[in-house]
Amino acid sequence: MARHGTGGRWRLQVALTASVGLLASPARADEARATCNATLSGRRVVVRPEARAFVSPELDRLVRLGMAGKLEVRMTLFRRRALWFDARVDSTQVTQVLAFTRTGYLLDGRPLPDGVATLELERVAWTLEERPEPGDRFVVQLEVRLQVVTAASLGRVAAWFTQDTAAETATEDRSALTGTLLRSVAEDLARGASARCDVLRPP
Repeated sequence: MARHGTGGRWRLQVALTASVGLLASPARADEARATCNATLSGRRVVVRPEARAFVSPELDRLVRLGMAGKLEVRMTLFRRRALWFDARVDSTQVTQVLAFTRTGYLLDGRPLPDGVATLELERVAWTLEERPEPGDRFVVQLEVRLQVVTAASLGRVAAWFTQDTAAETATEDRSALTGTLLRSVAEDLARGASARCDVLRPP
């Protein structure tokens, strides 16, 4: 049994190496950037976030092969305070799905006719408990992360390469080294960026 398990782990590691090789690309992707535009009207704060250059050549290839991208967007509203830390007012986390079909890219089912160079993310609105004073200032912290490949999905790809039920057993009994490799590759293929934008009042 031990011999069989060792052989399964060896085959899994070879398959992982092969799958990682298929995903690797010598091209260097542009740096991912996040931007936002926030406005205040009465007690209502509206944020329009964007993600730019998030779909690298590696991620584009994976999504076109049928894998879905998970786009996690977190926005936090702060009230500025002089000579002290900004005060957290509210926060929102949104998860959107990036996919590719015969008609092109979709973001949560919405067609992206202009491609994925700039992703217009879901708009978020907050309502303040009290109407702000004229001198109150607010800022939004935006964090965006796109991940197409997870450690678990890489493990399934490797198991598919081996075409052997022993690979599943090997996956369950995966060594710490193999688990670290899976997480490392998944992190390398993820894209993330953050930004801050002042909340503007209408003129």
